[in-house]
Amino acid sequence: MLPEVAFSLDNVVVERGGTRVLDGITDHIHRGATTAVIGPSGSGKSTLLRVLNRFEEPTSGGVRLDGQPLASLDVHSLRRRVGLVAQHATMLEPTVGQEVRVAQPNLSDGEVRDLLQRVALPDVRLDATTATLSGGEAQRVALARSLAVEPEVLLLDEPTSALDERAAEAVDQVIRDLVEEGLTVVLVSHDLERVTGLADSVLVLDKGRLIERGAPSDIRYLP
Repeated sequence: MLPEVAFSLDNVVVERGGTRVLDGITDHIHRGATTAVIGPSGSGKSTLLRVLNRFEEPTSGGVRLDGQPLASLDVHSLRRRVGLVAQHATMLEPTVGQEVRVAQPNLSDGEVRDLLQRVALPDVRLDATTATLSGGEAQRVALARSLAVEPEVLLLDEPTSALDERAAEAVDQVIRDLVEEGLTVVLVSHDLERVTGLADSVLVLDKGRLIERGAPSDIRYLP
């Protein structure tokens, strides 16, 4: 049986200042799997993630989620279904506990601690100020914040780039566990060895174009 398709992209173009950041992307992203998006800096990887939950709109072309045009979906409900964790996470609240509860205010302290434990932050206090978090800690708090609403899809932009190896391995395990539970993960990464170990399929972008796609073992761009 063929895997279900979560996202379908049909000739997606994003232009900025006369430059095509994404140039005619046509492909699909399977549900319940990890898809990695790789390629040189400036190839459009992060833009593709933002298009998938309407933080950025295509100049032309279209995206569907479960067969429905993304543009027809309520943007707030879409972003609960499709969470984006940016490389440089923005904290919205003064404390960690409040931050994790942004979209799920009724979480108990125990549920917040469980989420922090899951993203390898077991020792961070709920009353710790978000302004004092390191970049890697802020990114993981943002991941916990996204997990709190139980999304269908997680979009992760360089999720381990600011982490030491132990924390990075913990985040890798979170990704594996989520996919095992049926979540769809799309991640951007420059860490090609990590991609080889995590991804079920890989999209390679270069200058906004999709130049290669397939299983990690079939991708020439990977070591």
